[in-house]
Amino acid sequence: MEDPDVDSRQRKVYVEEKLDVEIPETAHQISKDSWFQAGFVLTTGINSAYVLGYSGTVMVPLGWIFGVVGLIAATAISLYANTLVAKLHEFGGKRHIRYRDLAGHIYGRKAYSLTWALQYINLFMINTGFIILAGQALKAIYVLFRDDHVMKLPYFIAISGFVCAMFAIGIPHLSALRIWLGFSTFFSLVYIIIAFVLSLQDGIEAPPRDYSIPGSKTSKIFTTIGAAANLVFAFNTGMLPEIQATVRQPVVGNMLKALYFQFTAGVLPLYAVTFMGYWAYGSTTSSYLLNNVSGSIWVKTMANVAAFLQTVIALHIFASPMYEYLDTRYGIKGSALSFNNLSFRIMVRGGYLTINTLVAALLPFLGDFMSLTGAISTFPLTFILANHMYLVAKRNKLTSLQKLWHWLNVCFFGCMSVLAAVAAMRLIGVDSKTYHLFADL
Repeated sequence: MEDPDVDSRQRKVYVEEKLDVEIPETAHQISKDSWFQAGFVLTTGINSAYVLGYSGTVMVPLGWIFGVVGLIAATAISLYANTLVAKLHEFGGKRHIRYRDLAGHIYGRKAYSLTWALQYINLFMINTGFIILAGQALKAIYVLFRDDHVMKLPYFIAISGFVCAMFAIGIPHLSALRIWLGFSTFFSLVYIIIAFVLSLQDGIEAPPRDYSIPGSKTSKIFTTIGAAANLVFAFNTGMLPEIQATVRQPVVGNMLKALYFQFTAGVLPLYAVTFMGYWAYGSTTSSYLLNNVSGSIWVKTMANVAAFLQTVIALHIFASPMYEYLDTRYGIKGSALSFNNLSFRIMVRGGYLTINTLVAALLPFLGDFMSLTGAISTFPLTFILANHMYLVAKRNKLTSLQKLWHWLNVCFFGCMSVLAAVAAMRLIGVDSKTYHLFADL
C-alpha cells in the first residue's frame, strides 16, 4: 500500500502550466479530456447492465411510492455529495487525483490507508458484480437457443472474465477509452430500449399485477434497508477524483458540468427501464430484467449481447484506479505496446481479474453484491467522507447552519451504512442456505 510520507513518486510533483497547483506523479494520462468525455464515463457507469436489475432489487422491496421517491431523492443527494468532492479537487494548493490522496491531505496517513482500503473493496466488489452480470448475459443467450443445462453460469463467468482481461490488457488507461465510450453508450441504449419496449408490450397484454412487497414483516424491514443501499450504489462510482484527474482545466468547473450531465440526461434511461420493468411484472420482477421479457429470440439475443459488451467496457472504468496504482508503483511508462509494458499488463491485470472471476463464480448473488458494496464502502466514500471532508476543509467559511447540515448528513449516513451492512449480511446468509458454491442461478 502506498505511503504518502515515504513514496518518492507521490512526493514528486510538477507545476501545471500557468497554474500554481501541484500534481502527484502518475503513469496514466491526466488533464487531457473534455468535460463531455468525463460525463460519458460517469453515465457509462450508471447505465451499465446493472440497470437491468434495479426493477427487481430496488422497486420490488420498496414498492411504487418509496421506490420512486427513493430514486429521485438518491439522485439529488448523490449529485450534492459528488459536487462536494469535486470542489475539493484542488484543495490546499494540490490537485488530488486519487480519493485517498484527498483524504490523506485532510486527515493524515491513517485516513489515507483507510480510504484506500474502502475504495479497493468498493471497486473490487463492483468489478466482481460486472463479471457476474456479463456471465448472466451470456447464459441468457445460451438458454434462448439451447436450454439443456450443460453449460452452467460459472462457465459463462469464466468466459466473461477472460474477455474482460483481454480488454484491460489492450486499453492502457482511463482516458484511452475515448471511442469505446461511444460504443458503450450505443450498447446501453440497445439493451435499455429493448428491455423497455418488450416490458411495455408484456405489461399491456398482462393481467393486473401484484405490487405488494413480498416477504414477512421482518424480511420486509431488512430488504427495504438493503434496497436503500442499492439506491446509493446506482448513482455513485466511489472514484470521482480519479475520473476528475483526466479532465482538462478548469478542472472543477468542467467536472461540475460532467456531473450535471450525469444526473440529468444520464439518469433518464435508468429511470425509464427501472419503472417500466416494475410496472410490467410487479413483485415477480427478477434481478435481471431480460429474464422476464418475452418476444423475439433474436431481439432478446441482441439485448443480451449488448449487455455483455457494455459490461466489459464499464468494468474497465471501475478497475482503472487499481491499474493506475500498479502502473505508477512499478514505473510503467512509455509505449503501451512495448514488450515490457504489455507483458506487465498481461500478468498483473490478468491476475487481478482472475481473482475477480473466481470470486464471481464462487458467489454469484448479484443483489447481495450491490447491497453489501453500498453499505460498507459506497455510503462511507460518497456521503460520510464527502460531507465531513468538506466540513473540515471549509470550516472557516461555513455558517453554523451549514456546519449543522453537514454533521446531520454524516450521522444519518453513518447509521444507514451500519443498518445496510447488517441487512446485506443477513441476505447473504439467507442465500448461502439456498445456493451452493459455484451455483447455477
